[in-house]
Amino acid sequence: MDTTIQISKRLQKELLKRKFFDKETYEEIIWNMMEDNEELNAETKKELAEARAQTKAGKVHTLAKVKKELGL
Repeated sequence: MDTTIQISKRLQKELLKRKFFDKETYEEIIWNMMEDNEELNAETKKELAEARAQTKAGKVHTLAKVKKELGL
């Protein structure tokens, strides 16, 4: 069942900025944004898991150590 929603002029302007092509619908824009967000979340979760594993394994460097090695 299709439905209509109300959006502010501000949101409409933001959605228009995200159009890839002129005839793209607001629904397509919103689906694309949701897809992008899901992909980002999955990627971010993976990166966080990798970072935690590296930290547990002791593969970290303090800022002080890096500065010392670089002579800063």
